Amino acid sequence: MNRRHFLAGGAVAAGASRFGRAESVSPTEGYGEHGPYFKKGSRLLFQGDSITDMKWGRDERDRNHYLGHSYVFLLAGRLGVEMPEAQLDMYNRGRSGHAVADLRNRWQAEAIDIKPDLLSLLIGTNDAGRQVKPEDYERDYRFILTESRKANPDLRLVLMDPFVVRAGKYADDKLFAAHRALTDRYAHIVEAIAGDFAAVHIKLQDTFDAAAEKVSPEYWLWDGIHPLPQGHELIAREWLQAVRARWPAQTK
Repeated sequence: MNRRHFLAGGAVAAGASRFGRAESVSPTEGYGEHGPYFKKGSRLLFQGDSITDMKWGRDERDRNHYLGHSYVFLLAGRLGVEMPEAQLDMYNRGRSGHAVADLRNRWQAEAIDIKPDLLSLLIGTNDAGRQVKPEDYERDYRFILTESRKANPDLRLVLMDPFVVRAGKYADDKLFAAHRALTDRYAHIVEAIAGDFAAVHIKLQDTFDAAAEKVSPEYWLWDGIHPLPQGHELIAREWLQAVRARWPAQTK
């Protein structure tokens, strides 16, 4: 199902989704679909900037807040219901304000040392804000993935494109054009890197462009960059669809 058909079909309206209606939920059947295949106890690490961060609790003993309230939280809940037998170990290490160079500086301690089985990465909007050269963005992006695969040759990778829409200060034509131009260049780099690393690639700019046409840009990203709850839900749905397609439940 393509994104435009998904949106036009009313899946973003109350009561409907790719995962079925609320009355179909049960502790064993989840939302009527099988989760992706993970070996029991797989460790999933989500890295990025404020879009991922969303105030995850730095004190991991506080189990009420340790994942924050981004798409990571939504995915943890969804996967926990759909496949409790997998006992997935979820980590959020997004850091507000960070660009890919910042990730590189903290990568050993906050990525490699965590020893993930799957790494999900969403980074780029702060790079665009800082006007980071695309070649520098690519260099640092490739570095962190190369080091991650050296540490774990079997590491699964999910790479998501950065995005921006015309809302908040980005409703200004000049500001939006400059930010979108760099964001699009970064997205092409992410696509190329995903091919080189055999990673799952998720085109979130396409997702939010289609969603903005259906309702309005600020309905999803209140300031043009940061998602509202429904924006995080869109990210979570795209992530699950793509990961299910790559590693379906029947894969052993």
